Amino acid sequence: MYNSQQIEPLLSAQQMARFESCWQWFNMVIYPLAVILFLIPIIQLRPIHRDLIDGRSVSEDVLKTSQRKVVNLPWWFLAVASVGWLICIPVFPLALASLDEPLSSNVVVHLTTSFLIASLIAVTHSFFAVELVIQQTLFPVFFQTGTPANVPGTAPMTISQRGLMWSASAVVSPVLSLVLLILVPDATESAPAFALVVAAVAVSFGMATSLLLGRLVATPVLELKRASLAVAEGDFSAQIKTLRADEFGMLINQFNSMITGLAERERLQATFGRHVGREAAKQILAAQDGVDYKSASGTLGGTKQLISVMFADVRNFTAQSADAPVDDVIAGLNLMFGEAVKIVEKHDGMINKFLGDGFMAIFGSGGVPSSDRQHADAAVEAGCELLARIDALKEDFEKLGWSQMKIGVGINTGIAMVGSIGAPERHEYTAMGDTVNVAARVEALTKSTGYDLLITGTTYDALSTAKNFVELPRQNVKGKSTSLQIYGAVNCD
Repeated sequence: MYNSQQIEPLLSAQQMARFESCWQWFNMVIYPLAVILFLIPIIQLRPIHRDLIDGRSVSEDVLKTSQRKVVNLPWWFLAVASVGWLICIPVFPLALASLDEPLSSNVVVHLTTSFLIASLIAVTHSFFAVELVIQQTLFPVFFQTGTPANVPGTAPMTISQRGLMWSASAVVSPVLSLVLLILVPDATESAPAFALVVAAVAVSFGMATSLLLGRLVATPVLELKRASLAVAEGDFSAQIKTLRADEFGMLINQFNSMITGLAERERLQATFGRHVGREAAKQILAAQDGVDYKSASGTLGGTKQLISVMFADVRNFTAQSADAPVDDVIAGLNLMFGEAVKIVEKHDGMINKFLGDGFMAIFGSGGVPSSDRQHADAAVEAGCELLARIDALKEDFEKLGWSQMKIGVGINTGIAMVGSIGAPERHEYTAMGDTVNVAARVEALTKSTGYDLLITGTTYDALSTAKNFVELPRQNVKGKSTSLQIYGAVNCD
């Protein structure tokens, strides 16, 4: 339309015949040549493409070369198409100027404008279309492992470059046409009507380019949004499968790596939680993130805190396990420990360590020791519930050969050193000090006093209510120069 409206009226009959002949020969020679040039890398990639689809092995060097070629393929198309279009600018004016008739300078201006506008619009749309096709058809085959964003020797088009191409196609080209219609004499005096056509074409191609560019940009953004929402809900399997070679590719890679790290942290937290308790694991990991173990308050450090410590032990374990099958002994212990873990964590405590046929538990706010004095109540409630639960499972224990399954529980409240100890390569989160030692000694007293649950005077004083306990005679325990005031539970209901 541009040629018929703006160029042909400026040509003589002889020039028009040359113009017709020129574009016919050009289309028969240049365009097939451009198509062949564009197909050369496609043909080179085809054998590797077949091998990858059929599952045959491809050498790493060949695969890397092919991946690099695939990522750079849109640029190859852009170069071939641009040369194919822009070579028109010298060819057509020179063909017309070679005639004996004078050639109007307006013809050269209009021809240059025509080819520039056509090339910008056609090449831009084709580039985006080719890029989309390559991403959807070639990337999944050539990048079954790895991602396009990590291939060395590639130069994927950036988002800024796409924006510039869109501006050239949808804005610069039509505006340039309209300006030239004003500045350059119009042979047919139809500039106003033709300007409306140019505007309509600009809007149409602008929308088409926006749709192509939108798919290139919106798709990874929507994928990132979907995956982010999934991760926020705790789904760490929400990997983004979209393959991109540009900035989105790097962003997707980092996002997927982040999800993998979160999943690993969740697995570590779950594993760690089986040793120190789930709530404790969460808080310990949160507290230790980014802390240097060499510092005084770092990973290998600790603090003095007010805590309640529980020790529990199976009564007469040696006698009961002496002649019992090993599997039954272990099954009985696992049954007891399983119930203990559930009950202790239910009351915001944590089983700090298993001690053969017993365990040590620490009670504090959220499973990690704190200054909250209610942890004494929580420890006593957990001890009473555990005793009741062991009694309720009497038949289950009898099936495992534990006809006289009983446990003793001792609880003490006081200041202890709480934190991680050990070497930089291996830590143990625990509590240490006189408070812990006394709790262990009190549990041992359950065998001689006849009470299944004993607490110290400090725990008794910390309870919000202690109506279910009776004061017992003071007891001498190892490691204490003075006798110890203890209380026995007479009713845990």
